[in-house]
Amino acid sequence: MYKFLLIISFIAFGVTAAAQKITPEEYIAMYKDAAIAEMQRVGIPASVTLAQGILETESGNSDLVKKSNNHFGIKCKSTWKGESVTHTDDAPDECFRKYPTALDSYKDHSDYLRNTPRYADLFKLAPGDYKGWAYGLRKAGYATNPKYPQIVISNIEKYNLQQYDQLGTVTDVAVNTKPIVTEQKAVVEMVEPVVSTSNIKPVTLPTSTTPVDLGNTKVNGLKVVFATKGMSLLAIATAANIDLQKLLDYNDLMNDGLLKADQLIYLERKAKQGNRDFYTVLQNERLYDAAQNNGVQLKMIAQYNGLNENDMIKKGTKIKLRPSSISN
Repeated sequence: MYKFLLIISFIAFGVTAAAQKITPEEYIAMYKDAAIAEMQRVGIPASVTLAQGILETESGNSDLVKKSNNHFGIKCKSTWKGESVTHTDDAPDECFRKYPTALDSYKDHSDYLRNTPRYADLFKLAPGDYKGWAYGLRKAGYATNPKYPQIVISNIEKYNLQQYDQLGTVTDVAVNTKPIVTEQKAVVEMVEPVVSTSNIKPVTLPTSTTPVDLGNTKVNGLKVVFATKGMSLLAIATAANIDLQKLLDYNDLMNDGLLKADQLIYLERKAKQGNRDFYTVLQNERLYDAAQNNGVQLKMIAQYNGLNENDMIKKGTKIKLRPSSISN
């Protein structure tokens, strides 16, 4: 039943997308769970997968993706036995793979990189090393554009996609390092349901008080960790060798205790403004959540938008992240 509903949702999304142009934020909201699931299954950073998808599909609006569900511009190659379409890219009427759904494209993208020898060294990089992946893909011949790495990295940092690498890192599940054998059929089997991130614990804190190198992931240029519900703020502060009161101040929190929900916890003071003009709220959330998701001080984001710090924000609202941002 889940697979059936998932298929229906993607069909419905396709109809909507055909009628209007979707934004990068909408593309990210639609496919982030698929990218996270593929990172857990294979090891490609979710941020890289999403950034590639944004670039290759023009955020889901390209002619190729509309007629093929091909989100990564993968050409047929000699091993492809599935359906195909012709599309002009580097040369006229080139053969590109066609997929029944977008999820099949995400899965085949992972399998293609894992099974192709020239990309093998990329899987030796540290989890979440999106810069290494971006430059490595170009070096291995994934794209002909010499600026491909810079474009991918720019997409990742502009939309804070690196936060999803934390969600895709599961410390108690080893990434499969063996080649993945995928049998190509005229009708490709659906991928397994996207794994819920609600129980993932990407940050494992040590029991000792020895300072550790936390915060390799950055949002808005700031060191951050993804902490799960029930995690102790004192434990995070101790592990990162940060005074507890400073950690609370950095995250606009008043009291110590256990986290009541999964959230980003910053290990340094948040910035006064974001790295983009505005943020589109993808689901009803607190203004606090918008501030945390973008690495911006709560009092500043409230000031920019003429809101109270404890306000709830409706889905679809554009929240200014800079004083000169465009209006809603």
